[in-house]
Amino acid sequence: MITVKIATNSEKSYLNENYRHISQQMFERKFVAGEYMVIKEDDKPFGWLRWGYFWDEIPMMNMLNIDLDYRNRGYGRQLVTMWEKQMLEKGHTKVMTSTLSNESAQHFYRKLGYKDSGALFLPNEALEILFTKDLSTAK
Repeated sequence: MITVKIATNSEKSYLNENYRHISQQMFERKFVAGEYMVIKEDDKPFGWLRWGYFWDEIPMMNMLNIDLDYRNRGYGRQLVTMWEKQMLEKGHTKVMTSTLSNESAQHFYRKLGYKDSGALFLPNEALEILFTKDLSTAK
């Protein structure tokens, strides 16, 4: 059975072992704040979504990862859809995300209804594309 939920202590070791893109201090802060969702099969996590807030107001998905053996089966869509639903339930009508222009994730987000909304140029990196989605009109 597939479940999507806010990460709890039972998934903390999975996140710690498989995700090292932020400091341990920031990881702990975001974990305690409930800013990680996991997707699981029969109680075994195989993906996660992490978010924060742009301008301390707009939920922004910072990381979406599905383990290699589970990719291309619709689980990323399922995880994002559940996150969007929770953000809408919390009163947020807009969400954001971003991806590098040389990554294929941009096509995934566009299929989910995210609109190109800007870009960020950082030295020695590919263009970072910013996306927004209006949840009040999303189907």
